[in-house]
Amino acid sequence: MVFHSYQVYRIFSLLPAPYSLLPTPCSLCYKKMQLEDYFDFLSVDDIRIKGTRIGIETILYDYIHRARTPEEIAETYPSLNLEQVYATILYYLHNKEMVSQYVADWLEWSHQQLKAQQLNPSTSALRLRKLRAEQKVIKKADDSQISIG
Repeated sequence: MVFHSYQVYRIFSLLPAPYSLLPTPCSLCYKKMQLEDYFDFLSVDDIRIKGTRIGIETILYDYIHRARTPEEIAETYPSLNLEQVYATILYYLHNKEMVSQYVADWLEWSHQQLKAQQLNPSTSALRLRKLRAEQKVIKKADDSQISIG
């Protein structure tokens, strides 16, 4: 039979002294976790889930904008557990104004980076575009031969 710590405490508290004088399970086996303990605050604009390289914006974008459940999010990112996903959502709910601004700033920065990449593509991106264009031409030619023949 497995007992939870609160059950063990309850059992010991009902026993006569000296057993009832034992310290509470919380003082023995629990470190009181603060919500912030789940995160690494690297800078004002970079909050990561502790032990990962995943930013809270990634989880919150899936939760808020894609309407994904915490379970779906945890399945998507194997380096996260469900507790970390819930902690991120709870942190957002407790600090809604600040975290909403954090996510909005991240979205704006992401859009700026995308525009910059589109205006100044790398040589590899240019090669990929060229290959895609060539593949479209070949596919179109193949499709037109199939419809004629």
